[in-house]
Amino acid sequence: MSFYTSLSGLKGAQTDLSVVSNNLANVGSTGFKRSRAQFGDLFSGSPTQSTKMQAGQGARLNAVVQQFTQGTLEATDKTMDLAIAGEGFFVTRGDPPREAVTYTRNGAFQVNANRQVVDTIGSTLQLLPVDAAGNVTSATLASATDFVLPASAPGNPAIPLINVSIGIDGLVTATYADGSDEMLGKIALASFTAQEGLRPIGDSHWQSTGDSGPPAIDAATNGPLGSVRSGALERANVDVTEELVALISAQRNFQANAKAIETASNMTQAIVAIR
Repeated sequence: MSFYTSLSGLKGAQTDLSVVSNNLANVGSTGFKRSRAQFGDLFSGSPTQSTKMQAGQGARLNAVVQQFTQGTLEATDKTMDLAIAGEGFFVTRGDPPREAVTYTRNGAFQVNANRQVVDTIGSTLQLLPVDAAGNVTSATLASATDFVLPASAPGNPAIPLINVSIGIDGLVTATYADGSDEMLGKIALASFTAQEGLRPIGDSHWQSTGDSGPPAIDAATNGPLGSVRSGALERANVDVTEELVALISAQRNFQANAKAIETASNMTQAIVAIR
């Protein structure tokens, strides 16, 4: 039995090493959130057995949980580089026919050939509609529209777009060559009751699940969503020193369990050798 007990410890240490290694590998990934492996002990016995006479049966992996703490904001020189100072997620929508909705903290957006503002996986950033005063008129996924930059002023193709600004409340304002302004909408942000239940799909993107609960959609500066910072990106929330200490700890755990297996093997060989 000690072989299997120590084997579970080896597997746990190996998983811990994999999680820490993944954290370290993504130190430079924009919007990345570190993970932590959570373990639990294995213990079983019948009602007629004395609990004082039972040894544990090893460990098992309970979950690999992502830590959605705020990463450091790094200033850039691009208007379309966006960061969130808060708990919100950018809402993006994929191409038809699936139009998959994903949520991301990676605000490295750019404009494609169709003048859509897209993220690193090609999904389009979503905007909420606003009235003439800049107030959101409908805060739902169904009412959100693709963020598309106009080429010219409404109704006059001879007046080109010259500037786009994004406020801390996510309000997108287009300025044209004649000095006129147009509010395109507010950047849609999402929050979740249980962020740890989100399903990671890579590139700092997540999808909602039954564990995370449905998204609450709204504009920035409302509730826990936080504010939008144009010209900034969120760095990974990975502390290299902390991860290196965790790496050493996982390595020691692996070595200790390997030594326990070696000791059990030596004891078995000694018993078999008795004549």
